[in-house]
Amino acid sequence: MSILKIKALTYIADNTKILDNISLEIKSGELVSIVGSSGSGKSTLLKLCADLISTTEGSIQFKGKSYDNYDPIKLRRKISYCVQIPQLFGDIVEDNLVFPFKIRNDEVDYDRIDELLERFNLDKGYLSKKVNSLSGGEKQRIAIIRNLIYKPDILLLDEATSALDKENARRMEEYIKELNYEGVTVLWITHSLDQSEGIFNKRIIMSNGLIEKIEDFKESA
Repeated sequence: MSILKIKALTYIADNTKILDNISLEIKSGELVSIVGSSGSGKSTLLKLCADLISTTEGSIQFKGKSYDNYDPIKLRRKISYCVQIPQLFGDIVEDNLVFPFKIRNDEVDYDRIDELLERFNLDKGYLSKKVNSLSGGEKQRIAIIRNLIYKPDILLLDEATSALDKENARRMEEYIKELNYEGVTVLWITHSLDQSEGIFNKRIIMSNGLIEKIEDFKESA
């Protein structure tokens, strides 16, 4: 079953065609890498899938319904997008990690927060750390944890390990793979060809606003 269906999608910005008549189906539970040179349209494709920008032409469907038929806020809770350059807010880390609970009017689940901090190799003491004191890799992990407080149906990752060292990148890959086993569909932009093959069952190669090739891999052990 297709969870995401893109049909004849074109995106134009400042009179430049960024994506050109792309059609693509992503099945529920797939773990997909997206590769291509800078300017190939990878990040724009994810932003469109995240409903952060609107198509110039064409359509995107989630679970058989056009994005136009969804409440944008509810849709964005189902489709979680992690940008390459993390955007943290507030004064301390805790401000960011309690935010997903507050916007849903839910009680803050500190056990869930602690669980995710541990999985991403961060201790509880980070909750009181100043946001502006964090390294790039720490900011990246906190931003990803914020997106994963509530498990999405689709997780969109744009160079999510770009600021991480080898060990923390491995930890993150392992956790994302676990989420995928639990049913989360993942689309992950990476510049690393090794990473693009490692844990994925499909790879999309983009070039000049087009899908150049789609490769299927055997499921990783």
